[in-house]
Amino acid sequence: MTIEIINPYIERGHIRHALFDFDGTVSLIREGWQGVMIPMMVELLMQTPKHESEAELRALVTEFVERLTGKQTIYQMIQLCDEIEKRGGQPLDPLAYKRMYHDRLWEHIEGRIAALKSGRVSPEEMMVPGSVAMIKAMRARGVMCYLASGTDETCVLDEAAVLGLLPYFAGIYGALDEYKRYSKKMVIERIINENHLRGSEFVAFGDGFVEIENAKAVGGMAVGVASNESARCGVSEWKRRRLIQAGADIIIPDFREHERLVAYLFAEE
Repeated sequence: MTIEIINPYIERGHIRHALFDFDGTVSLIREGWQGVMIPMMVELLMQTPKHESEAELRALVTEFVERLTGKQTIYQMIQLCDEIEKRGGQPLDPLAYKRMYHDRLWEHIEGRIAALKSGRVSPEEMMVPGSVAMIKAMRARGVMCYLASGTDETCVLDEAAVLGLLPYFAGIYGALDEYKRYSKKMVIERIINENHLRGSEFVAFGDGFVEIENAKAVGGMAVGVASNESARCGVSEWKRRRLIQAGADIIIPDFREHERLVAYLFAEE
C-alpha cells in the first residue's frame, strides 16, 4: 500500500473543492530546478567581499531554498539579496535575480517543452504518475479543482496548456511580479470564503510545505505528495519528512492508486 495515513481522525466524505500544487505535484517539467537555482546563488555569493567557502555557502543556500520551496520564487531571491548584503555586497533588485534564474532554468527545460509541443514526448511522461486520472476522478464526484503554484502565473498557464491540463481546472493561479498580491494562502482563503466552505469540504494536494500548512490552517484536509521527481516512482524521504512536519494527513508517492485514495477521501473504505 502506497497510501500512508498520518492522521486517521480527519473528517472524510465531504470534499467539494480541491487545490493542486503544480510543480512536483502534477508537473515534472521543472524537475531539477534546485540544480539551477542553488549553483546560481552560490556563484553570486562567492563574488561578495566577505564570503565563506563554497561548501559553506552551498549548505547555507540549500537550506533556505528548500525552506522557502512552495512560496513564490521571489522570496528565495529576497533571501539571496539579504545574504549578499550580509557579506558586504551590493545586491540588485530581487526581480533581477528572479529573471536571471528564469533565463537559466529555461535552458534546462526548453528541450522538454519543445518535445511536448512536437509530440516527441507525451504529457504523461512529464507528469507525476496518475495526476490526470486523479483530477478526473475528483471532478467526476462534482469537486471543483484549482491549480496554484509559486511559479509565475504566465509560465504556469503555458506549461499547464502544454500538458493538456487547462480544461480540468476552475482556476489556475501563479506568482505575480507584485508578489504581495498573490500567495497560496490567499487563494485558499478565497476558495473557502467565496464558497462558504467548512474545513472538511476542502482538500489540498502538494509536495511543498506551504500548501499543506495553508490547508491545515483553514481546517482542510492535506494530502502530501512525496514524489521522487527524477525516478517518477517511490517516495522522496526528504519530502515525506517535511510534509509530515507541515501537517499532512496522508502521504502518497504519486497518484497511481488514485481509485483507493479517492475512495478513502470520500469515506468509502
